Amino acid sequence: MIERLRGSVVHRDAEGAVIAASGVGFRVEMPALSLRALPPEGSEAQVFTYLHVKEDGLQLFGFASEEERALFLLMLGVTKVGPKLALSVLSMFPPAAVVRALAAGDAALLSSVSGLGRKTAERMILELKDKVVEKWAAREPSVQSCAVGVVSDAPVLARAALQELGLSAVEAEQLVRDLPPDLPVGEMVKQALTRRR
Repeated sequence: MIERLRGSVVHRDAEGAVIAASGVGFRVEMPALSLRALPPEGSEAQVFTYLHVKEDGLQLFGFASEEERALFLLMLGVTKVGPKLALSVLSMFPPAAVVRALAAGDAALLSSVSGLGRKTAERMILELKDKVVEKWAAREPSVQSCAVGVVSDAPVLARAALQELGLSAVEAEQLVRDLPPDLPVGEMVKQALTRRR
């Protein structure tokens, strides 16, 4: 198992990068958000990796953090969720947002990812909710609150309201993400719209 790569970024494109380590150029498929965090070509980088073995070959996936890789591996354990779909989820949303969505049962946010239907999103929530709460609750107190419904209702409803107003799921998530989760829904929507201008 290749746990991580440290080397020079030789090439990067929309799907991943080539990282040269010990004289070997490794092609690494990466989520869009991890690719943005990668330094420019010619710079040294470190990525956390997962080697995916399949019948017709090997694929090496790279991530900006161990948390992102752990979430990717959890998603691979869900029926009908392969590496491509898991990468799509992590390309649209940072790990903390995915964990909160799973803990809160926010199928609407997850199913906004291209190729991820409502039923698959609900299956992900069913299979992963307890796992993400157990794994991330200590690091992210809001995750436990989402799971028991203390904090999550307002952000979930605010995102839904913003989408009804014509915003994309991604934009709604970005606008609501940093707002205090204990705000009333109306105030949350109002502040989100103010931030958009």
